[in-house]
Amino acid sequence: MIIGIDTHNLEGNRTGVGRYLFNLLREWSKLSSKFKVQSSKFMLYFKHEIPTDIPKSDLFEFKLLKVSSTAKFMHWDLPRAAKKDKIDILFCPGYVAPIFYKGKIALALHDIIYEAHPEWFSWPSAADKILLKWVSRKAAQKAAIIFVPSEFTRQEVLRCYKVAPEKVKLIYLAADPNLIPSMNELNDLAGIKKKYRIEGEFAFYVGSIFSRRHLAEIIKAFSQVAMRHSGYQLLIVGKDYTKEKNIGQLIAEQNDALSREVVVRVDLADNFELKLLYSACAFFIWLSDYEGFGLPPLEAMSAGAPVIASHKTSLKEVMGEAALLIENNSDVDEIYQAMERMISDENLRVELARRGREQTGKFSWEKCAQETFKALSSA
Repeated sequence: MIIGIDTHNLEGNRTGVGRYLFNLLREWSKLSSKFKVQSSKFMLYFKHEIPTDIPKSDLFEFKLLKVSSTAKFMHWDLPRAAKKDKIDILFCPGYVAPIFYKGKIALALHDIIYEAHPEWFSWPSAADKILLKWVSRKAAQKAAIIFVPSEFTRQEVLRCYKVAPEKVKLIYLAADPNLIPSMNELNDLAGIKKKYRIEGEFAFYVGSIFSRRHLAEIIKAFSQVAMRHSGYQLLIVGKDYTKEKNIGQLIAEQNDALSREVVVRVDLADNFELKLLYSACAFFIWLSDYEGFGLPPLEAMSAGAPVIASHKTSLKEVMGEAALLIENNSDVDEIYQAMERMISDENLRVELARRGREQTGKFSWEKCAQETFKALSSA
């Protein structure tokens, strides 16, 4: 069996789709005997470059198509290459698949917020607003199998796309297994905190900034915390995609009002830095109105951080009883009270950290990779 994989999301700065695919490839490469995939072959199709950190395996064959346009790669070069290589199924891990490809397709839909709540989605252009919804719907309708990361997302796909329930396969994702730093790695923490201008204790947020994730309310609530606890800061790592709310301006206003850098925001941090920041934060906060899974709070739990999260969509499903849950993401006072509880109640922090590690133990990339391969084979 030959499985073709669209791997262009592994190129450049990796977001959620790229990290998802990287973990699958890592598990397939090192555990091939357990998955009984010796008789299979994976054709990995890259758009512009082959990253140097891609796992190596005798099962993998790399194909560089040397295309600069993502649309051309997806809808012209990729399907032509897959047809030429006579693959049995083409795995597209990032929402869309080649429009006119007539071969068998497996599609991953990590969420469908662009379909369920287009008013919340950050559309790059007017054309994207039409094309993404149309291409994603068409891909879902003709896919032999659709992978989703939560029961919430499964129900959303069934509700919005009206596809056959038996082809929508729930397979949970997992936190990176290497998020717990060693004692030697912890020696670098002081330097990383200095780099990000963190002087003492800090709350933490990681992820792209969208209005549905309520960073404005988090910042306002934390400013109240900072008035009572002068040793605390809030570190935000993520690019700002909000439109109606200027997060940078709000941060500057709050910092000016308190005459110190209470809130620090940067666009990116590398994986090593994230690992140490997760493990060192006083608490992690993630308040979203809509998520298909919610990997950052699960990663924070894995690293031992107590978590404040939303009681919404997939997050309750993924967090279980291991997070302090917020009912109303728009209520600054409720968010403030949750932050105060985290800071003042050491027993709560310790208990949530314990529950968090137990909860993350229920998720495994090994299991995710095994179930994904089994589904690809059967499809």
